[in-house]
Amino acid sequence: METESKTRATKRRRRSRTDRPTVEHVARAAGVSPMTVSRVVNRDPNVRDRTREKVRDAIEQLGYAPNEAARSLAGGKLVRIALLHSNPSAAYLSEFLVGSLAQAAVENVQLVVEFFGDAETAESLVERLVARRIDGVLLPSPLSDDEPLMQAIHDAGLALAQVATGKPAGFAHAVTIDDELAAYRMTRRLTGQGHVKIGFITGAANQTASARRLEGYRRALREAGIEPRDDFVVNGNFTYRSGWDCAERLLGLPDRPTAIFASNDDMAAAVIAVAHRLGIDVPSQLSVCGFDDTSPSTTIWPEITTIRQPIADMAKRAVARLAASSHDPDPHHDRLEFEMVVRGSDGRVAGET
Repeated sequence: METESKTRATKRRRRSRTDRPTVEHVARAAGVSPMTVSRVVNRDPNVRDRTREKVRDAIEQLGYAPNEAARSLAGGKLVRIALLHSNPSAAYLSEFLVGSLAQAAVENVQLVVEFFGDAETAESLVERLVARRIDGVLLPSPLSDDEPLMQAIHDAGLALAQVATGKPAGFAHAVTIDDELAAYRMTRRLTGQGHVKIGFITGAANQTASARRLEGYRRALREAGIEPRDDFVVNGNFTYRSGWDCAERLLGLPDRPTAIFASNDDMAAAVIAVAHRLGIDVPSQLSVCGFDDTSPSTTIWPEITTIRQPIADMAKRAVARLAASSHDPDPHHDRLEFEMVVRGSDGRVAGET
């Protein structure tokens, strides 16, 4: 038994900093989820004794050491981060939640998911967060543009991270992509295919990232010598239903677009569905492009050419920033890379080669 203990200690000493075991390693060895490991580390009394023992054995065997930087944010206690949401796109929220949970497990913080809607004031929400001993708040869009909410959170002394905003606040962490450039490049792809009549479906009017995408669309048209048309820009709100309504308006025009660029994949999928219903072939008669690269982009035919916004990675970065706020409180603005994903929903204008 003594020899076995010495062997384990030697293995731990030999392990380099870059090869330290993580929550995922412990979870795999114990046959549980990373979140369960986090609960055991943070002494959650609701974990079953047998599960607790399995996790502790795995921790001892691997020599795992919890990340104390994150736990120090609340004075050495369990750190609690609230993820507030009101995004109407289930696909977006799902990816955001996956990234947030994964990083929360890595950082050994507790993630609390809260819905914030019109029925509650920012002040009452913040009072509730403070009562629950929340240390940091994570805001995906559209809440990342809610200035009264952000100010109330800041005034309460809570750390704050905005994700996917076009207007980072000076007192908050922000994780974004270049929405204007992404929309510009997608629109230039369409003009390069010979499209002149390109419709655009915006997101919610109160979201700055949506406004930045509209700017990129218009800049690309003007650079191609095409004057943007007001009747080719219609306002959606990132839902499939709004995309359907916008598609009916655009495709019902006497001089309809030959291409439609929607501000997210939910709305782009709706455009394709409306086109099918009207007997318009995609992409030979109508090109359709989206934004985000969420599940709707690959669950409709043809699959959607889109901009891949690294939603899960953006959530991970924001959680990491909040977890480190105790020793690095200065606001950081992280801009991650986007990627164009070419699939089968766009092509050259009919009759052109």
